[in-house]
Amino acid sequence: QRRCILPAFKNPRNDISIFGLLSKNIGKDLSKISMPVSMNEPLSALQRQCEELEYSDLLDKAAMTDDVVERMAYVAAFAVSAYNNSHYRAGQKPFNPILGETYETIRGDRGFNFIAEQVSHHPPISACHADSERWKFWQDTRLKNRFWGKSLEIFPVGSVNLTIHKYNESYKWNKVTACVHSILRGQRWIEYYGDMIIKNSVNRLTCKLTFNKGGSFNNKKCDVKGQILDSNGKTIQTLFGKWNEGLYLGQPSSAICLWRPGIMPPNYENYYGFTKFAMELNEIEPDHPEILPSTDSRFRTDQRYLEEGNLAAAETHKLRIEELQRKARKAREAAGHKWTPRFFE
Repeated sequence: QRRCILPAFKNPRNDISIFGLLSKNIGKDLSKISMPVSMNEPLSALQRQCEELEYSDLLDKAAMTDDVVERMAYVAAFAVSAYNNSHYRAGQKPFNPILGETYETIRGDRGFNFIAEQVSHHPPISACHADSERWKFWQDTRLKNRFWGKSLEIFPVGSVNLTIHKYNESYKWNKVTACVHSILRGQRWIEYYGDMIIKNSVNRLTCKLTFNKGGSFNNKKCDVKGQILDSNGKTIQTLFGKWNEGLYLGQPSSAICLWRPGIMPPNYENYYGFTKFAMELNEIEPDHPEILPSTDSRFRTDQRYLEEGNLAAAETHKLRIEELQRKARKAREAAGHKWTPRFFE
């Protein structure tokens, strides 16, 4: 039985202190600046990678259909579903993993095993890998960003990869740009825009998904439209929907629903906007201290204190961890040692 609530409600946001910090860094890369822990949610970026597998059942469906177009459609739905978890969480960020930090989980209820590692600090790069009887999923993620004063634009670098074992098919796709608006004051909101291209290396099918760029009052701001193309570039099927509401295959009058997000849990607004799956990711189970390495994200004291509602202790431990990382980096540089990841090449 996995938990369905967090130990404490989220602390109120302090816009005054955040305004003072961010207003001095307009036009800069915020990943290089130490942020107050009040801007964080109690998950690391490695756990957020695992969260992209919340709707892994879509990959199971793709692996169980013999229709190549349907397989591509379910893969596309899975790729879109990865953005849904941010809909109620635009006002916060995950903890930046320290170099060598890991996260692993065995989800027998969902049929996959997952492992992630922070493989580089400058630039920050996270790698992850998930295995199932039906498929294999992996990606490396580097996020570039630019703060424009009222908004923060985030540019993902890297690719997402999938192999479906039964058909020996490989899929590869990119991620789209994200933008968090009203970053200093007001109600923050997030939008995604750009083209996502999913390629199948075996049957040469391609899916092009366009995430619409809109405004806060534009009812099309979350729209996603797409086409599945054959090897000659001819459209053979269409997709439409919203990344926060669902994705459909076909024409509106006769469309098939590929994916729809689950119901949000009670009090989700007080629990950082987390879905039930997100609430499970940082839970420490009785056997975890014995079987997990000390580098696992669940054992980060700053993250744990934030989850428990102790903001002062979380801030103190976050600063301590960041200082330890700086000292470790200087020691490696002085000794001429190069960091070697444990689980990834």
